[in-house]
Amino acid sequence: MPRLRSISANLPAADLTIRRLQRFVHLSDSERALLRTTAENGREVPAGYTIINEGERLDSARLLLAGWACRTRTFADGRRQIFEFILPGEMYGLCLRPQAVALAAAVTLTPAVIADASVIQDAYTHKQKEYPHLVAGLHCTASLDEAHLLNQLIRIGRQSAYERMAHLILELRERLSVVGLATADTMPLPLTQEMLADALGLSIVHLNRTLQQLRRENLIIFKSGMMRILQPDRLAEIADFRPPKVTKAAA
Repeated sequence: MPRLRSISANLPAADLTIRRLQRFVHLSDSERALLRTTAENGREVPAGYTIINEGERLDSARLLLAGWACRTRTFADGRRQIFEFILPGEMYGLCLRPQAVALAAAVTLTPAVIADASVIQDAYTHKQKEYPHLVAGLHCTASLDEAHLLNQLIRIGRQSAYERMAHLILELRERLSVVGLATADTMPLPLTQEMLADALGLSIVHLNRTLQQLRRENLIIFKSGMMRILQPDRLAEIADFRPPKVTKAAA
């Protein structure tokens, strides 16, 4: 399979994961090689593809090389709650708890490329002395994922629709910036209003009105799957946004 390229950045797909982990640790050559080898078995899947079913045993990690996915739960009447977005370069299905099962389904939101990351799971479980920095980085990213889930709880539980949208925009920009997929004012956002509404606990009508308000106030431009942030400091003030603080692993 030809080497995959990341969205809106001229980087090999595995480098997205390497950048994410090296936010916290300095990976060795062998650890970077392991991640690059993992990315070589990527396969394309369509939007709406179920990667992990709720209740499924978490015994085989996956790596999202391109496209967007989410953790979600759907009600019997079709309503859906998106708990968190899974972005390019992020790993999922790797749980640090023994005998773990998926507490929510993982589903692609766009066409995507995923890779079996069992070798990384094996390195974490059985070869920690060989890959110490990788293991430490996985612990740090697990803490970061928990922080994002807490942010989601805060958004839905205590913020207005206006604050929720501003907060989510800034969180996604921060996550994409770490791996080189966003700049200070521009990022890909290949999501429909329905997807955003499902993530923010809003009706599509309310979500649309909120986006229109942000546009009228000259805070954002959202068009053709791209988001331009015109006043990031003002958005941060509206949302009371603070990037999660996860301590770097000891050298």
